[in-house]
Amino acid sequence: MAERLMLLDTPTLYFRAYFGLPDSIKAPDGMPVNAIRGTLDFISLLVSGHRPDRLIACFDADWRPAFRVAAIPSYKAHRVVGAATGADGAAVAGPGMAEEIPDTLSPQVPVLEEVLDAFGIARGWADDFEADDAIAAYAAAHDGPVQVVTGDRDLFQLVDDAKGVQVLYIARGLAKLEVVDEAALSARYAIPGRGYADFAALRGDPSDGLPGVPGIGEKTAATLISAYGSLAGLQAAVDDPTSALKPAVRTKLVAARAYLEVAPEVVNVRADAAVEPVDSRLPTTPADPGALDELSKRYGLTSPVRRLQTTLAEKA
Repeated sequence: MAERLMLLDTPTLYFRAYFGLPDSIKAPDGMPVNAIRGTLDFISLLVSGHRPDRLIACFDADWRPAFRVAAIPSYKAHRVVGAATGADGAAVAGPGMAEEIPDTLSPQVPVLEEVLDAFGIARGWADDFEADDAIAAYAAAHDGPVQVVTGDRDLFQLVDDAKGVQVLYIARGLAKLEVVDEAALSARYAIPGRGYADFAALRGDPSDGLPGVPGIGEKTAATLISAYGSLAGLQAAVDDPTSALKPAVRTKLVAARAYLEVAPEVVNVRADAAVEPVDSRLPTTPADPGALDELSKRYGLTSPVRRLQTTLAEKA
């Protein structure tokens, strides 16, 4: 039987843990460890609930890659530390600038990485790419079913029934986790199962600074992708005067042609990203028990470490 690979959108997990748990959860030296504790418990629950054979915790190597900023400068610009505002009111920032992260979260991320390493849980990334791209690349390389854990709708584009790729969507929390397959996408958005990326480019996404086509909302975007199959098919219809496009919609799409030519560069995840080679086998015992014990005591993580150890041992 093919082994099931679970891919974690780790930034989603630690941001959710940070904002979901009080920062009164601290190490003996007073450092908040709520994001670490919550992320470890998330992993315990995911492993016990879904029983993957392999797991990779994916991280951003570059949260705002230059190639995406070059295509659409507003991409994630509002999240940049000290981002300025342009004449049109939009955030203005260049590539390579630091992401605005709460002061008490950023010190927790390297500690989380140390703890995962001590457990022997694989950490994955692709230099110059986001965690989403690393997830796409690891998923493409795996010969077997894949479950992607995320709260980011962008990764819906990876859903593929034929390849066995599902998204475990945690935007409403693990207790309300949704298993997203092609049928779920069709039911949610009324689009073909793997048409999400093109749909998202049309609709836009303010949370990522992706403008979309002015005047094209979610319902119209879904109708267009359902009717024409893809952005390429839609662009062909725009250029065909005999197509059934309504004049008002055609006008909007013609005006947005420059945007639509570059939007896929931003929206589409890069399954060709050169990912870090990892051993994704889920450990049943810690890779470095001494280091794990020391980290557990130093940062007051005894309970979540013990829970995850128990969960992993049950896989033996």
